[in-house]
Parts: sequence; structure tokens; C-alpha cells
Amino acid sequence: MAETLVPGATVNDVARKYDLRPNHLSAWRRMAKNGDLVLPAPEAEADFAPLVVFDVEPTPPIEDTEAGLPAIEIMAGAVAVRLDGATSAGRIAEIVRALGGGA
Repeated sequence: MAETLVPGATVNDVARKYDLRPNHLSAWRRMAKNGDLVLPAPEAEADFAPLVVFDVEPTPPIEDTEAGLPAIEIMAGAVAVRLDGATSAGRIAEIVRALGGGA
């Protein structure tokens, strides 16, 4: 998403580069503008993790007993943080930044 903010870049070009739908990038741009999406620091490089798809029985999600939503686990080195499934995206972003995972 951050690449779409570079002067001269277009949403369509960036979407094509990463085989994404342009409307997804546009939605992410809107979320970033509204403060609902945390962007990396301008000097930080954006990396994409490879996606591997294979046929395996999925493990059932760990459920939060109160809300019935899947729990959220954040792993940072030897630190594991387990959050309620209803935790807001903003709070998750704050925790990730505090663990050194974002700028």
C-alpha cells in the first residue's frame, strides 16, 4: 500500500506488480488516511511474506471463551501475546509497535 503513495505511482500499477485487486489497495489507502491502518516508517522497506498453499487439515482456531471469536496470538521472538478475538485493530497495532514490530 505504501508504494501507491510514491510520486508517479498508480494504484493500478502497484496492484498489477503484486497481483492484487486495485480496489483492495484503494480501500487500504482509505484506511490509512483515516488512521485505521498503520504504515511502515517511510525509510523502512516493505516486504511481502511468501504465501504457501497446500492440502492439510487446518487446526481449529483457539476460541476465546467469552466472545466465541478466535483468539489472536502475536509472536515476537521469545515473547507470545495472546489477545481476545474482539481486540481492535488499533490496539493490536499498538502492541505490535511496542514489541518492536512496527514503526
